[in-house]
Amino acid sequence: MGRELVAEPDAEDRKPQSDEARSAFAPPSGVASAFDESHTTSEFAIPQGLAPPEPSPADREGSAFSAPRTYRAPAFTPPTGIPVVKLTKEVPWQDRMRTMLRMPVAERPVAEPIQRTEEDGGPAVPRVLDLTLRIGELLLAGGEGAEDVEAAMFAVCRSYGLDRCEPNVTFTLLSMSYQPSLVDDPVTASRTVRRRATDYTRLAAVFQLVDDISDDETDVSLEEAYRRLAEIRRNRHPYPGWVLTGAAGLLSGSASILVGGDLIVFVAAAIGAMLGDRLAWLFAGRGLPEFYQFTVAAMPPAAIGIALTLAHVDVKASAVITGGLYALLPGRALVAGVQDGLTGFYITAAARLLEVMYFYVGIVTGVLLALYFGVKLGAELTPDAALSSSQPVWGIVASMMLSLAFAVLLQQERSTVLMVTLNGGVAWSVFGAMHYAGELSPVASTAVAAGVVGLFGQLLSRFRFASALPYTTAAIGPLLPGSATYFGLLAIAQSDVDAGLVSLSKAAALAMAIAIGVNLGSEISRLFMRLPGVSREGRRAAKRTRGF
Repeated sequence: MGRELVAEPDAEDRKPQSDEARSAFAPPSGVASAFDESHTTSEFAIPQGLAPPEPSPADREGSAFSAPRTYRAPAFTPPTGIPVVKLTKEVPWQDRMRTMLRMPVAERPVAEPIQRTEEDGGPAVPRVLDLTLRIGELLLAGGEGAEDVEAAMFAVCRSYGLDRCEPNVTFTLLSMSYQPSLVDDPVTASRTVRRRATDYTRLAAVFQLVDDISDDETDVSLEEAYRRLAEIRRNRHPYPGWVLTGAAGLLSGSASILVGGDLIVFVAAAIGAMLGDRLAWLFAGRGLPEFYQFTVAAMPPAAIGIALTLAHVDVKASAVITGGLYALLPGRALVAGVQDGLTGFYITAAARLLEVMYFYVGIVTGVLLALYFGVKLGAELTPDAALSSSQPVWGIVASMMLSLAFAVLLQQERSTVLMVTLNGGVAWSVFGAMHYAGELSPVASTAVAAGVVGLFGQLLSRFRFASALPYTTAAIGPLLPGSATYFGLLAIAQSDVDAGLVSLSKAAALAMAIAIGVNLGSEISRLFMRLPGVSREGRRAAKRTRGF
């Protein structure tokens, strides 16, 4: 007899029997068990045909990964939460980008592409990075601070839709890194800055380009930005060489008036500075480093002062030499170096200050050579001859002429020369009122005067959406420590090393006071004087070191 084969269910379909199925107290036929899996006998069960009510949005807890309604933040989270950063369009792009650079990456607002792109997917990432690096190179070569260069690079990248980008600026190297997403490999490009040229007209044009790129009401395509950048590079300097030489003479002559010189001293200092400028141009054309250019440029003013002393001309030879030093002191590089250090760019700051030190060594070498031979020839040079100050009215006029000449040497735009000239007169007025009238310390007086220069310069730059350097660098010219530097060098040449080091230390203190005062004035203007529509919340700064 055949045997009926019954297919057994698969192992996955079999379920373990409940304890009730094996119990001796099995329910009778037709009665549903309370433990039967196919029937629900709970009194909370919803009858058949009645749909359960939809929960309200407030009662829904969403995904298992979302925080429940009863969740409370841990103790280390601030009670007020993390503030939302609001960057209004009325704020200058420098402040917006600087604020985001000082924030953690996770807290930065998402970028909104504001420039028209050639393709639906946006411009090519390598081309945007290349444009950004070229703009940063012009700014860094023009003497702009590292933080402002990073802010400009960050603004260009975000304007073309690259929000996850990180700029990095050192003294000679620029790099830009962009990561499309958390799972994609980053794209990094770099550029080396090999040549530096002081041209504030070109610097202002680059700032205007970045401002137009960052403006949502101005359409600047990638090709248009490249074209404008090429025009900026090809533009000639606004002043010819003979005007720069004459400006160097006017600067030195005005500086000699500030330390008590007369008309003869003015002419002698101007001639010495012009001769030194021409020698420096000659050495630069032969490809010699800047150290030797500063050395030869410092020798003619010192030689003329010594020659006047040997000729027994009744003039203050020390004022001639001091005036000649004013045209050579690297105030621009000093301010930029200290500013980089105060904003946390220590590598760039150390490199800039090392450059300043080499310039000072070159000046010291040139002056000491002239003074050494002058002392050997019997020239009687005394520091007391240049300690007297000029009359207040003549001092203000001389300081304004000095700032005017300094602005021309920096190749500034003609529209900014008048403002920086007035700013230089204000700086000398503040210094004279505190030091000569109030008899306060020269270091404190210099710091306050430099702070006023930085404050006014930053206000002018904010309202014109331009760089602050054209409004501040030339205005600090009257405050540069030319006389203290000369007195120190003269004491060393006369074998009084201790007195020379004391005087040189005073010159270094004055230089640091100028740089710190300019930076502090700029920071105060950004903190407390905001444009209409700008949030009153304080901006964040870097927290790299806290002492522990």
